[in-house]
Amino acid sequence: MDQEKLSKQHETKTIADLVHLYENDMLDLSPAFQRKSVWVLKDRQKLIDTVIRNYPLPAIFLYRNEDGGDLSYSVIDGKQRLETLLGFLGHLRGQSFAVRVEVAGMEGLQNVSAKTLKNNNAHRERLRPHFMGYRIPVIEVAGPLSDIIEVFVRINSTGKPLTPQERRKAKYSGSGLLVEATRLASKLQRFWYELGVISSQQVARMKHVEFAAELIVTMEAGDVINKKAAVDKVMATSSMTAVQLKKASAKVISANNHVRRMFPELHSTRLKQLVDFYSLVVLIGKLEQEGAILSDKKRNRLAWDLLKAFSTEVDLIRESQRKLLATKPGNEVYREYLLSVSQMTDDISQRRRREQILRGVIGSIFAKKDDQRGFSAEQRRILWNTSAEKKCPSCGVRLGWSNFTIDHVDPHSKGGRSVLDNAALMCRTCNSAKGNRRAGVRA
Repeated sequence: MDQEKLSKQHETKTIADLVHLYENDMLDLSPAFQRKSVWVLKDRQKLIDTVIRNYPLPAIFLYRNEDGGDLSYSVIDGKQRLETLLGFLGHLRGQSFAVRVEVAGMEGLQNVSAKTLKNNNAHRERLRPHFMGYRIPVIEVAGPLSDIIEVFVRINSTGKPLTPQERRKAKYSGSGLLVEATRLASKLQRFWYELGVISSQQVARMKHVEFAAELIVTMEAGDVINKKAAVDKVMATSSMTAVQLKKASAKVISANNHVRRMFPELHSTRLKQLVDFYSLVVLIGKLEQEGAILSDKKRNRLAWDLLKAFSTEVDLIRESQRKLLATKPGNEVYREYLLSVSQMTDDISQRRRREQILRGVIGSIFAKKDDQRGFSAEQRRILWNTSAEKKCPSCGVRLGWSNFTIDHVDPHSKGGRSVLDNAALMCRTCNSAKGNRRAGVRA
C-alpha cells in the first residue's frame, strides 16, 4: 500500500531570507544526491546582473524538513544560484567575486561586490536594499525519497543536463545511508518481490531502496520511526557512521531472514503489504534483540497459525466495512489494526500501535533465552562429582576431568536453561557435533 504522495507549496523568499537560513544552519546546499558546482565565473556574474536589473529568476526547489518544531531545508534545485548569491555576498569562503553592471539611476558601469555593497554609500543606500529585498520564487516539497530524487532528476534534465554518472549518483549513491540502502535492497529485492511486498513498478521507482533505508534507520533507532525521518537521514550526507550503518544493516538482514524462515507462506496474508510488513519485520527484529527464541519450529508453527488467523479476521472486518455491516462485539482489536493501516499509516503513533497489536498476537510464544549461556564452575564440579557414569552418552568414550564438557539437553538456543536438570556430561567432539539439536534427535 503506497499512500504517501509528494506535496508542494509555492511562495517567494527574499535574498535576505535565504541568507538568514544559511547563516542559521537551516539551508543545506549539498544534500546527498546533489551534483558538484558546474557554473563558471561568467555564469555567476550574469546571475548577479539579472538580480540587479530586477529580471525574474526561475524557482528554487527546496525539500522542507520539520523536526520537533525545527524547520530546515535541503536544496533540490537552485544550488548554483544560491551558491552564487551567497558567494557574491561573502558568505562562502573563497567564492566572493565582483561584477561590472549597469545600475538604474547611476552613471556608467558600476563595479559591485560585497565590499562595495557594505562600504560604498551609493551602493549601500540604493543598491543593497534592492538586492537583499529581491524576491525569488521558492517551491517547497516533501514526500517519499523516490519522488524527491525523481524531481531532482527531472528538473535537471534541462539547462545543463545531468550526465549519466550524475544520474546514477542521484539515484544510487551520495550519503552513506543511501549507498548502504542500495546494497541492502539488492540483497533483499528478490525476497520482497517474491513475497509481494515490492512490485516491479516500485523497484523501477526505487521504492525498495527507500524501504531499505527506512528499515536501516529504524534498526539503528531501535524503534519504529516516522517514515519521513528516513528521507531526512538520506538528505544528510553523513547522518550515520559506517559502523552504525553496518550494524543496522545486519539487523535488517537478520530480521528479514527470520521472517522468511518463520512464515514461509506470508504471501497468502495481508501482512505481505508494505505497511504491515514493516511492522512485522520491526517486531521480529526487536524480539531477536531481546533474546527471544526464533528458531524453534513448533513455536514458529504456532505463531504462524495465530498470525494467519489474525490476518484473516482483519480482512473480514475490511470486507464487512465494504458491505456497510456493523462490527461484531469482540472484534475491536481487528478494527483498530485496520484503522491503523488505513489512516496516517506512516505516522509513528500508528506504527507503534500496529507493532503492539502484533506483539500481542505472537509475542508471548517466543520465550526469552536463558541469560546464562554456559554452566558455572560450581555447576561443572557438582555435575562431575554427582555423575556415577563418566562416559559420553553418544560415543561411549571415557571422560576425564580435563576433557569433559557439559551439554544442554534442551539446547540453549531453543529455550534450554543452564540448570543441572538440563545438563549432561559429554565429550567435546560429540557436543560440537550435536549443535542445537535436542538429545537423541538426529540431523
